[in-house]
Amino acid sequence: MLIFGKSQITTQAIRTCLWRDIPIAYLSRMGYCYGRLMPIERGYRRLSRYQQELTAIDKLIAARTIIQAKLKNSRTFLQRQQRRNPSQTAEITIKSLEVLAQKAGEAETIERLMGLEGAGAAQYFNAFGECLNNPDFVFLARSRRPPGNPVNAMLSFGYQILWNHLLTLIELQGLDPYYACLHQGTERHAALTSDLIEEFRAPIIDSLVLWLVNTKIMNIDNDFEYHDSGCYLNNSGRPKYIKYFLQRLEEEVQNSEGEKQPRWDLMTQQIKAFKDFVYQPSKLYKPYQIR
Repeated sequence: MLIFGKSQITTQAIRTCLWRDIPIAYLSRMGYCYGRLMPIERGYRRLSRYQQELTAIDKLIAARTIIQAKLKNSRTFLQRQQRRNPSQTAEITIKSLEVLAQKAGEAETIERLMGLEGAGAAQYFNAFGECLNNPDFVFLARSRRPPGNPVNAMLSFGYQILWNHLLTLIELQGLDPYYACLHQGTERHAALTSDLIEEFRAPIIDSLVLWLVNTKIMNIDNDFEYHDSGCYLNNSGRPKYIKYFLQRLEEEVQNSEGEKQPRWDLMTQQIKAFKDFVYQPSKLYKPYQIR
């Protein structure tokens, strides 16, 4: 359960959630997580030892597959848009992302992987802007801290709430979110969440933002506010965005076995797959890829 801003729930509701194994996360209006309540029996001592024992090679191989999946999902996302609205920029980016994905599979260091991911993201977002057909929304480049315009505001907010959702699912599976393969963990950075969100950015958040803009559900004048040198969803835009975000998680998609399942269940399945990899590194982790 995600509690935003000044919203409150009763002690009885909290107790019921914890009894039913439902974690509670308290977030700011902009999606920053202040903290979480977890059922008392949940924890990651059991698995953290196995995570710490992963070798550098084990982690590099997993990191390669994660970045490859992100680049391939970005490529597939653009291919779908290219069929609807052909663009020369998208065509060039699609070819480039294919090359970058191949190079990611051969990268010998995490630093090299991060460089390939950064190059792919820059090109992808350049093409992403051309997929928007609502003239009220202009997107030239990705800006994060702070988000510089309404499209960046929606991307940042979406990534933040998806990150917090994944963090909760990771903890419920007993994994230590601070031991990762790709990103560097710190006392304040749950790096495993940053690893596993990569495969879901394009299929969940990017596709949602594109749909909200192109269907004119979001209003440029009513749903955003500007302060602290940035653009953010306001009290009108946030509930609207969250409503459609939750609907997106309920939608059924095809998994790697060709079966249909809700996106929220797919994320849990992927975390369980990573858990299997931790227990048995020879059983390589296979990230989710758009079909």
